[in-house]
Amino acid sequence: MNDIQTEFHPPLAWVTLNRPARRNAVTAAMWAALPDIATQIAANPVIRVALVRGAGQVAFSAGADIVEMTENAAHPERMRAMQQAVLEGQLAWARLAIPTLAVIRGACTGGGCGLALACDLRLAADDSFYSVPPARLGLVYALDDTRRLVDLVGPARAKEILFTGRRIDAREALDLGLVNEVVPAADLEARALELAGTIAANASNSVTAAKHIVNLIMDGTRAETAATRAMFDGAFDSAQFAEGTRAFLEKRAPKFS
Repeated sequence: MNDIQTEFHPPLAWVTLNRPARRNAVTAAMWAALPDIATQIAANPVIRVALVRGAGQVAFSAGADIVEMTENAAHPERMRAMQQAVLEGQLAWARLAIPTLAVIRGACTGGGCGLALACDLRLAADDSFYSVPPARLGLVYALDDTRRLVDLVGPARAKEILFTGRRIDAREALDLGLVNEVVPAADLEARALELAGTIAANASNSVTAAKHIVNLIMDGTRAETAATRAMFDGAFDSAQFAEGTRAFLEKRAPKFS
């Protein structure tokens, strides 16, 4: 669909929210498309990092489409379907095995902020800003969205952000831990390519295992499991470990397949 576009530039995949005239507000159809896009990316063995951005220079995403939401309010079945599409779209993105990077310019609010939170990393332009406004709309932020916010900024800050719905600029977002890095807007794409390229050049078994284990810890796992021990033990028998050690001894950059 034209409103959400996927481009494969191995080892990277770019997903673009493409409604700049509407500040990249996400429709129900766009949310519903995200799981299929995640499946396509996961099925491509040469893709190492997935990046999501908003078209234009004004917004990453202003969130769910308020016009569509208002129209659906009179139709409970349509409203429930839209809400479910939001939850499933964000969950599919959060569950991608490879690293994901939100590349953020301008407004990143509401459901758009929720999508950014579902990414592993958030790279922000210095003109970006953030808000979570359900309290201003009489809505409730979903548990998964709220948990991701709490994981990043802590419970007290999350409550303040949710209670007030206030605007947070890029520098404060960095201080809060909401984003990983802030760069000048003119440098955003170049830095995104540099960061994603650094990740993609590393051993994919190490990176995907790290993501999986960090997510397990965030979900409450504290003791070693058979699966995590198998990841640890199995790495020593991997071709990527063999290449990494050879490269180290030969004093060259590794070339991971």
